[in-house]
Amino acid sequence: MTRLALLERLKEVQQMPKHQGRDITTISAVLSNQALARHLELCEEAAGATPRFAGKAGSAAGQPHTGRD
Repeated sequence: MTRLALLERLKEVQQMPKHQGRDITTISAVLSNQALARHLELCEEAAGATPRFAGKAGSAAGQPHTGRD
């Protein structure tokens, strides 16, 4: 998943009731793509949303699939 797609989803998650009034996006400026994907996954779980990109964190970070999943 591209960084842009991750950031767009993070903005959507921030609008959910669990995260309203909190800033969960600013940290993205210093996170790698892999860390951003993990941050998004954790925020989605906390908000009660189904993580959309959980299985794609490795590809979002440009990491090769190792076959260990």
